Amino acid sequence: MHNKILIISLLVFTTFSLISCKCQKSGNQTVKNNNHHTPETVSALAPVIIYKTTSDFYYNVPVILTDDKTDIVSFPDISDVYFNGKLAYPTRLENGYLLDNRGIGKNVAFLNITYEQYSKLAETPTKAELLNKILDKNPLIEIYNCNLLPKNNIQMLNEAIKNGIPTSCENLIK
Repeated sequence: MHNKILIISLLVFTTFSLISCKCQKSGNQTVKNNNHHTPETVSALAPVIIYKTTSDFYYNVPVILTDDKTDIVSFPDISDVYFNGKLAYPTRLENGYLLDNRGIGKNVAFLNITYEQYSKLAETPTKAELLNKILDKNPLIEIYNCNLLPKNNIQMLNEAIKNGIPTSCENLIK
C-alpha cells in the first residue's frame, strides 16, 4: 500500500512538472512560455522589478541584451506583448519608478517601436531587424528586484518607494 501511494505521488509530481515546463526555440526565435497560469498565479511567480529610465520609454517594447550589449538574447513574440489581456505597458509608480509587466532585467534595451505597433505586426521581427531598432542600450538609472513586495498591491509598492527603496530589494546594477 505504501508503494502505491509513493508511485501515485511521483506520477502526480511528474505530471505537474511536465505541464509547467517551458519550451524554447533555438536560433533567432523568441522563448515561448506555454504555461497556462491564471493572472494571479503569474503575478505571484513573476519577479517584482521596479526601475527608472534615462528617458521616457513607457510605450517602447523592451528586449534583453547580452552582458556586452552587442546582441539580443531575448525578445517578445508579437503575441507576448500582453499582460492580463492588455498591452504590457509598465505600471507607473511613485517618484518616477515603473513596475515591469513584461520581463525586463539589467540588460534591457528599448526599441523604437511601441507595444501597440509591435502587436499589430504580421510576424515577429528577426533578431537582426530588432538590433537595428534599438533606441538606447543603456536606458536604466536604477533597477531593483523586490520579490518580498507583492506585485499586485500597487499601493504597498508606492508606500515602500515613498519610504525609500527597501533594503530587501536587490539592486541589479550595483
